[in-house]
Amino acid sequence: MTAALELREVRKNFGRTEIIRGVDLTIGQGERHALIGPNGAGKSTTFNLISGRMAPSSGTVKLNGVDIGGLPPYKINRMGLSRSFQVTNIFHRLSVFENLRCSVLWSLGYRYSFWHRLEQLRDARERAEEVLELIGLQGRHDTLAGLLTYAEQRALEIGITIAGGAEVILLDEPTAGMSRSESDHAVELIRRVTVGKTLVMVEHDMSVVFGLADRISVLVYGEVIATDTPQAIRNNRRVKEAYLGTTLDEPAGAH
Repeated sequence: MTAALELREVRKNFGRTEIIRGVDLTIGQGERHALIGPNGAGKSTTFNLISGRMAPSSGTVKLNGVDIGGLPPYKINRMGLSRSFQVTNIFHRLSVFENLRCSVLWSLGYRYSFWHRLEQLRDARERAEEVLELIGLQGRHDTLAGLLTYAEQRALEIGITIAGGAEVILLDEPTAGMSRSESDHAVELIRRVTVGKTLVMVEHDMSVVFGLADRISVLVYGEVIATDTPQAIRNNRRVKEAYLGTTLDEPAGAH
């Protein structure tokens, strides 16, 4: 398996407190991988270490074989990794289309330029409209992002995450706060937009996890206690104990 992401003996300390305690994780190119665990297990911290929001205290984080540990987020993004956040992170006063157009500019070669008129950038417009159709928001083209429903805002953020052409996508609780029907729609959207890409997601809804993931890693107190197929994880005794006896089939099993 060719690794898209590889973590080896990754540790993160805050003062004397060790939050991530020697995580080893390999995620193959094109794999859909879920990171689950009880609240406080270190899932978001692990995401922050991968995406550059935090630097590991020790150990290595590699993206396509290149050590990215400690690099700033923008450099990691330009190397082909993009992420979403638990809290929706969009430009509320720009239209849906403008949000997407902003997200494609760097990948199309437009750097900090004051002499390009955005309206004249045909390739940026076409790519933004392509993503707009992919996420199903064509009818919201000129709507201010702040006026979208919550589920639509989450769909837009996923669109922003994939618009720049990143091959490794990190989604942090993409269905949090959604109804069952909204969550089902989000799962289909995620499946559609990540075809051929590597997906890593943190998600509490077990129906989403088991519906999307090729493999699942379980993080407990900063350590990976199991990595396996969904069925094997479902039957793993240590994993069940980590969830305090709840069944992993329940949508709210990780809360």
